[in-house]
Amino acid sequence: MRPGFVWLLAALLAASCAPKAPPPDRLTLAATDFDHLAGWRADTAGAALAALRKSCDAFAKQAAETPIGPGGLAGTAGEWRAPCGAAAAVDAGDDAAARSFFESEFRPFKLANNEEATGLFTGYYEAELRGSRRREGAFATPLLKRPPDLVMVELGLFRPAWRGERIAGRVEAGQLKPYASRAEIERGALAQRNLELFWVDDPVDAFFVQIQGSGRIRLPDGATARIGYDGQNGQAYVPIGRLLAERGEVPRDAVSMQTIRGWLAAHPDKAAALMNENPSYVFFREMSGDGPLGAQGVVLTAGRSLAVDRAFLPLGVPLWLDLEDPAEGNGRLRRLVVAQDTGGAIRGPVRGDLFWGFGPQAAERAGMMKDRGTYYLLLPRDVAARRTATS
Repeated sequence: MRPGFVWLLAALLAASCAPKAPPPDRLTLAATDFDHLAGWRADTAGAALAALRKSCDAFAKQAAETPIGPGGLAGTAGEWRAPCGAAAAVDAGDDAAARSFFESEFRPFKLANNEEATGLFTGYYEAELRGSRRREGAFATPLLKRPPDLVMVELGLFRPAWRGERIAGRVEAGQLKPYASRAEIERGALAQRNLELFWVDDPVDAFFVQIQGSGRIRLPDGATARIGYDGQNGQAYVPIGRLLAERGEVPRDAVSMQTIRGWLAAHPDKAAALMNENPSYVFFREMSGDGPLGAQGVVLTAGRSLAVDRAFLPLGVPLWLDLEDPAEGNGRLRRLVVAQDTGGAIRGPVRGDLFWGFGPQAAERAGMMKDRGTYYLLLPRDVAARRTATS
């Protein structure tokens, strides 16, 4: 047997034994009914109805022909007029009436990524920090407002396949170039530009409020200011908890906001370098109103607003969660939520981030949440009928 043939045969055998690359992410839907939603009748559906009404207000501002979600997955804004009108007539304090409303106006579909219906669900919250409007004493870590030269591009405006995807940078000599990374910003890339919105007393708190996307600043005079997301530098989000697990610093199954904070506190000489390994950097604006705004432009509802990947899912639509959650009495978190936000780490068809609100309990609940589970998309019945007829 010739050496060349032996080499070729070995190469072919190696290729046949090599693991196949996973298929690209693809949202798939399977029609079902409310009887198949475990725990459906035990949920306080009125709370989800109140959250949905906020999304209905956003739909009402859109032209009737505006597609809702990628490829018009949830129909058009006009097709939400009827269910939203019905929602306005239901008493949100009556859970039975709210449940009947959803059963009458919507049809559920089980979501999957190709054939995989199970995904990861985490939590986030509105953080509280101690800060000042000027640099003084311990208040030495800045939270920055959005730079005027930061350009954020909605790629879906250029190609439909990129709907929900964004890129950011700055224009140099007529070309869009990458914006400064976290490490570069920390080293002073944006200094002397008068971008400091607030100064806070803890760089770790400043890091985590960027992950949460919103927060409250407790000022020296006792007043409180609220900040909200106003742009990101376009750099990829790298979870530092994953880095700690890969390096054996924290057991993989023990990674949480609490354990990450604990490691940073125990290694102050390494904390800044680790945080800078996440090149993503978030900019803020001062907010007014009753609570943090999600990506849909509506005030988030604690326990009922979910961040999703809008490259796959529409904002404003109800979703039924069915998750393994040890913090719940029966070990399951089952509730109706509304997709009203997005997040840098929320990627894929089966991935969600549940907003828990404000305060120590919300922070504790969000920080520990690392659930596996499934969810179901609720579509208006006319949209659902059309989808079922064409599938």
